[in-house]
Amino acid sequence: MIKKKSDLFIEDGNLRNGKGNVKREHIIKGDEFKGKGKLFAKITIPKGNSIGMHDHTEDFEVYYILRGTGQVLDNGDLIQVNEGDVIYTADGNEHYIENIGNEDLELIALVLYE
Repeated sequence: MIKKKSDLFIEDGNLRNGKGNVKREHIIKGDEFKGKGKLFAKITIPKGNSIGMHDHTEDFEVYYILRGTGQVLDNGDLIQVNEGDVIYTADGNEHYIENIGNEDLELIALVLYE
């Protein structure tokens, strides 16, 4: 199966009570996961915006930074992230990410069930 960019489901809005809005382009959605996950998306966070603090229960999340500069609070540690960095948030942990750069922060997000 081939999905064209025009076929992707796109959402733009506040995410997890973060700052401002975040754009999500869902690469795989719903039944396409075959019960193994719930998010595979390209996320664009404008300058100064964020995905708010949230925890993971019975799943884990991976962010792969494509472009820009972010700041991640990962279980109490505040860390700057840049292009090529990977953030892994395990089951039972919590995190948020904020764009602290001067351009859009773009990342791939993947949430799979534990």
